[in-house]
Amino acid sequence: MAPIINRRELTIAWGDCDPAGIVFNPRFFEFFDASTWMWFDAALGVKPHELNAAYGLIGIPLVDARANFLKAVKFGDTVEIATRVTKFGRSSFEIEHRLSVGGELHIEGHETRVWAAKDPTDPDKIKGIAIPPDVLAKFG
Repeated sequence: MAPIINRRELTIAWGDCDPAGIVFNPRFFEFFDASTWMWFDAALGVKPHELNAAYGLIGIPLVDARANFLKAVKFGDTVEIATRVTKFGRSSFEIEHRLSVGGELHIEGHETRVWAAKDPTDPDKIKGIAIPPDVLAKFG
């Protein structure tokens, strides 16, 4: 089965930009986060607030994020964001985001997230747990 790629379009608003009309770099990490949750919903059919009931998860916390800024993205640009998982570990997974304008790659983003639940020995903490095989199968 081919990996699931979630695609969405977004038109850059003035509020996303600095005074020069170029997207303020931290906004890309907000775009990545929203795209990750949309991808999760598309792959599993589970909304973020339903993860605990469906899988006993507290969430999928972000433990690493980075981006390569290849070309500027500007006010009014329509970007396509393509999101996919590139690697699964026991309890973590890596996500790739590719933002294109007019079919040309402008930004590459990468996240590492953890499949996390409450720590049974300390309810104030969370810990990574194994990603269930049925979930891995849904992700392709």
